[in-house]
Amino acid sequence: MAKHLQKLELTWIGKGEEPKLEPRILIENPEYSYGDPRTENMLIHGDNLLALKALEQDYAGKIKCIYIDPPYNTGSAFDHYDDGVEHSTWLNLIKPRLNLLRNLLRDDGSIWISIDDNEYSYLRVLCDEIFGRNNFVATCIWQKKFSPQNDENFISANHDYVLVFAKDKLRLKLYLLPRKDEDSTFSNPDNDPRGDWSSGDMTSKTKAAGHSYPIITPSGITHYPPAGRQWAPSSSTYGKWLSENRIWFGKDGKNKPRIKQFLLEIQQGIVPMSIWLRDEVGDNQEAKREVNAFLNNEVFETPKPERLIHKIFKIGSGENDIVLDSFLGSGTSAAVAHKMGRKYIGIELGEHARTHCFPRMKQVVDGEQGGISKAVEWKGGGGFKFYTLAPSLIQKDKYGCDIINPEYNANMLAAAMAKQEGFHYLPHESIYWKQGNSSENDFIFTTTQFITVEMLDRLSEEMLSNESLLICCKGFKAECKSRRSNITIKKIPQMLYGRCEFGKDDYSLNIVNFPHDEAENNAVVDDLLTIEEPTIKLSKSKSSKKIEDDNQPTLF
Repeated sequence: MAKHLQKLELTWIGKGEEPKLEPRILIENPEYSYGDPRTENMLIHGDNLLALKALEQDYAGKIKCIYIDPPYNTGSAFDHYDDGVEHSTWLNLIKPRLNLLRNLLRDDGSIWISIDDNEYSYLRVLCDEIFGRNNFVATCIWQKKFSPQNDENFISANHDYVLVFAKDKLRLKLYLLPRKDEDSTFSNPDNDPRGDWSSGDMTSKTKAAGHSYPIITPSGITHYPPAGRQWAPSSSTYGKWLSENRIWFGKDGKNKPRIKQFLLEIQQGIVPMSIWLRDEVGDNQEAKREVNAFLNNEVFETPKPERLIHKIFKIGSGENDIVLDSFLGSGTSAAVAHKMGRKYIGIELGEHARTHCFPRMKQVVDGEQGGISKAVEWKGGGGFKFYTLAPSLIQKDKYGCDIINPEYNANMLAAAMAKQEGFHYLPHESIYWKQGNSSENDFIFTTTQFITVEMLDRLSEEMLSNESLLICCKGFKAECKSRRSNITIKKIPQMLYGRCEFGKDDYSLNIVNFPHDEAENNAVVDDLLTIEEPTIKLSKSKSSKKIEDDNQPTLF
């Protein structure tokens, strides 16, 4: 009889009561997009849980490296974050985000999470559960402060953690660091023209025919190998090394000989170590100076130094890989990714998506020289697109009935229904009813028209024999339901009932929503959404002309 298998897991109040998220569409806000219009870089202003859900369909399995710096749950109140959340609440808010982030990772990708002592232990166990304990990679410790805090009661903590997990450790690909960055044993005390070197032992264990010849140093001291050991090179090899200046006797020429190992002759990389000192990755004060440089000395309490994120992206990603930060804060990770030639997605809910992230990234594109700019020889260029989450698709009317949000025009509705049904929104250049597809021959068409038998038959005539179509509409004749075997017809909003939570816009970790002018925001949306819906043509032509409009918003 098979034994019942049990697993260890972290439990807390409310675990398992995760939200049923609405897969929103994203709308570009051209006012805050900047630089090269062909860019794939994205800044998203909106709740990060909804934004991650919005990205899931198109980016699942495509992100090489994720870095997040979630609120630490310290109990401190910051200007931009209310960071004191009871443990169970904090875990309930982190877990669904980690689930979505895992789905977005490539099989060879990794996630790097900044955290401190308050929740590190709980987060580690939670990640064991979500990513698998066997996919734990490391806990890196970085020195965030350079002086003790004398107001601490017991021990002054001058470090934070970066917790690293792989999507699949067997497929994980991390990058070696340059030896000069990670290995301090290489130097050039004798100004050798071949560059930095490290010295190695020139002896080995004694063999039957060992090399025990005497070696005389430049200062005249004679050395023999220690008992039980021999010189590794033969006398002729030693003579060759000596003539090539590969033997090191110390600065005063008296030491036992050692062999030079030149940096340029060995593997040009080293496995990263887990302790990162401030001299290498910066500290909190450096991070604040970097942020204040473009905020005109406005205080942002929790930034990370660019050098820290640079090291993470250097280990976890290569050029042109996609990296993601769903707690973008002041925009540091996006700035670093841009300078390093990575593609990036940054998500931020607070108003500082506009007041902090946008101006910082604008300066990066223009070639600002703060942070890591000089180290990576950054000169400017590229661009980014700024997106906002569309409002909820379904809302209540004044009678409490579910209706399609009147802010949605035809294109937005088509994009939203494609995402709801698992189709990729990709309108055909000339065939109006091919608004998206799930495979080469399976299409979706969304319309607010009432579908009649005549309309359905006309659509069927335009379809190829191997094509199938899903129609989402506000209403249809009962005879349409089973009239065509290759056409499925569904009524909205009824088809969406029970799928997800509509009308909820904030799943945040108590991130402050700054007041803003709703009338102004609504005006922007109204300006974007001015496209008339294409209609089903009752003609015998096989296609209809694509409707073009220069004001069409970019939908994602």
